Amino acid sequence: MGNEIKFEDAFGKLEIIVKKLEEGNLNLEESMRLFEEGINLSKVCASKLEEAEKKVEILIKGENGSNIIKPFDELNSEESDE
Repeated sequence: MGNEIKFEDAFGKLEIIVKKLEEGNLNLEESMRLFEEGINLSKVCASKLEEAEKKVEILIKGENGSNIIKPFDELNSEESDE
């Protein structure tokens, strides 16, 4: 299971796994298999979110009234410097 899966699909599968594990009707082997699959799906989701965060750009009004585009992480570092 790699990054070729869409975030929504991975998250949906993860929700199903969590529900099955919470029900508690599974044997140990099946619980462990689903737990491992869930961990892998959560890593995929985290990776997808990180990719999306890097792509986010925020429009900021420049001094002369024109819009400038800054990458999200650059804006984040400016805020943490304050």
